[in-house]
Amino acid sequence: LRGAEVQRGVDLLLAGQNHLLRAIDGDLREAGIGRAHFRMLGHVSRWPGIAMGDLIDLVGTSKQALTRVARELESMGCITVTTGVRDRRRRELAATQAGEELVARLEARLAAAMADAYAGAGQDAVSGFWAVLEGLVPVALRMRMAE
Repeated sequence: LRGAEVQRGVDLLLAGQNHLLRAIDGDLREAGIGRAHFRMLGHVSRWPGIAMGDLIDLVGTSKQALTRVARELESMGCITVTTGVRDRRRRELAATQAGEELVARLEARLAAAMADAYAGAGQDAVSGFWAVLEGLVPVALRMRMAE
């Protein structure tokens, strides 16, 4: 691929992500949270008991930023933060029922938007899209996500 074709892919990926997330912005405002809160809550919902350190590695943000978001979600009753059983230095996170319900509602909206885009593209395009996205995720992270 030439540089212009690669750049078009980057531009479309960023624009697509932005418009996909707009589908839930109203729900996020209504819930009193932002996109960072949603991302964290989604990860915590998928991997109950995930350690704060592992979450920092997964999302690639600072400990300070993630701790702020975790505190806000905890104060809203969306997650619990507990001390690790085997290692008391670990802070483990889990979604509460309220957090799970919020994630389910938001992800249903995102799934509907993705389904519309998938339907227009066809299965071969969807499979190719998944292959490209998987290529963007480092192998070590893909393996951790699969666990």
